[in-house]
Amino acid sequence: MHVLYSMQNSGNCYKLRLAMHQLGIAFSLVDIDILKGESRTPEFLALNPNGKVPALKLDDGRLLSESNAILFYLAEGTALLPEDRFCRAEVLQWMFFEQYSHEPYIAVARYWLSLVKGGRDLKAHLIDDWMDRGHQAFAVMERHLEKHDFFAAGRYTIADIALYAYTHVAHEGDFDLSAYPAIRTWLDRVTRQKDHVTMAWRPAQA
Repeated sequence: MHVLYSMQNSGNCYKLRLAMHQLGIAFSLVDIDILKGESRTPEFLALNPNGKVPALKLDDGRLLSESNAILFYLAEGTALLPEDRFCRAEVLQWMFFEQYSHEPYIAVARYWLSLVKGGRDLKAHLIDDWMDRGHQAFAVMERHLEKHDFFAAGRYTIADIALYAYTHVAHEGDFDLSAYPAIRTWLDRVTRQKDHVTMAWRPAQA
């Protein structure tokens, strides 16, 4: 059985719990609290030298890190990752967008403004930049979703999972999505996918 080293309220970790549940992949959880430094212990650094969650230990003992790389591995050969060459590249296009143009502002704002005690004061000088760049990312998503139901291949894929994870909790980073009707409709569309679970969901532990 796979073992996921995860922080419950991390969007990057939620991506994997959601995908594995929807794919019917059995896994167990090991909770890692990055706010308590648990991702910087010698034991965890032996799993992921980068000191970040998530990390996935496969049932054969091999290790993977980086949420979108793990998503790609898990989805191989399933409906969540198309076989067509162009469509696969399209999936990756949006997953790279998520990591470079979306997550560094939307997820980071949520982390400092909602999860870290005193974070709003510590990072006050960065908030305007997070807001500007985060809304730039939302504008790109909105334009795409005005013409498409999903981000790639004309159907629900791991590209949607990657972008959904932090978009659906963007309000926790002070982002207002009221100006993005296509994004809000897409969020609802994602929640209606078969076997969707919320960020609070955890697998039953043996």
